[in-house]
Amino acid sequence: MLRLGVNVDHVATIRNARGGQHPDPVAAAKIALAAGADGITAHLREDRRHIRDDDMRRLRREVAAPLNFEMAATDEMLAIALELRPHACCLVPERRGEVTTEGGLDAAANVAGLTEFAAALRAAGVRVSLFVDPDPRQLDAACRIGAPVVELHTGSYAHSGASASELERLERSARHAASIGLECHAGHGLDFGNVGAVAAIPELVELNIGHFLVGEAVFGGLGGSVRTMRRLMDMARGAR
Repeated sequence: MLRLGVNVDHVATIRNARGGQHPDPVAAAKIALAAGADGITAHLREDRRHIRDDDMRRLRREVAAPLNFEMAATDEMLAIALELRPHACCLVPERRGEVTTEGGLDAAANVAGLTEFAAALRAAGVRVSLFVDPDPRQLDAACRIGAPVVELHTGSYAHSGASASELERLERSARHAASIGLECHAGHGLDFGNVGAVAAIPELVELNIGHFLVGEAVFGGLGGSVRTMRRLMDMARGAR
């Protein structure tokens, strides 16, 4: 079964808009898991604009499911990851002024530094993933770095209106990743309307989805939005 990771960042965004403790991203994680999610993703950014350090500690301590810690490849984040030892760390590019992650990590241009970084995480028992564009150069670089997992950035596909050419690019990249021994995930910009074609790619093992599910929760509750996404993913995979 194709796994669903739910990103709870923007539950924290809503909380931080007014301060206080509500809504609680840890409570949201538990609701998502009860509704059919297989794991939880959270991105601790340098500027702490949504998820905060204590959120990560509570997610690690209180949520009985795999925690995927999205992080920039910095010394500060490495120290936190080595303290928490989550199930996985997904290394992502990060720019202070960006609204959201704008593209994949340029692993091919940073093989030496990322190899050392990934080795430190692996030594602590943490699975290493790289968030990359669907580009064979980046996938080959992930192998050289020693990351066993890649997550394909689906933003171009989503923003193109789910164009056939962008879908084909994802399909080719997923096949290439599998052929060189990488576990392949995907995420960014996926919603009820565009997820089916991506979920049907047989080489994909996991989708990570957050912003849309949290936004949809305004209308039907977080549990309802996760259950619908889970159903659409399962239908797409079954149809293949």
